[in-house]
Amino acid sequence: MLVTLVSAYEDTHYPIDPPNAISAIEYELEKRDWTRKDLEPMIGSSRRVSEVLSGKRKLSIRMIRALHKELDIPLEVLVADEDSDAA
Repeated sequence: MLVTLVSAYEDTHYPIDPPNAISAIEYELEKRDWTRKDLEPMIGSSRRVSEVLSGKRKLSIRMIRALHKELDIPLEVLVADEDSDAA
């Protein structure tokens, strides 16, 4: 019962926001010991990968689907940045 109370307190007072899309992609790269080159089939050319990871280019629907399928990143994380821009 104490664990439940502590968990509820932490959830209320110290919520953890989900990662942004770039952080999630970089995490998956590190976890899998992949390089940026391994993202090319999902994102496109090395230049496009660089633009996406630096935040200069937004993810397209095709990229989001491929990253979700190949890296198992939740769709909510990949599209969250798009939602915050609309607000």
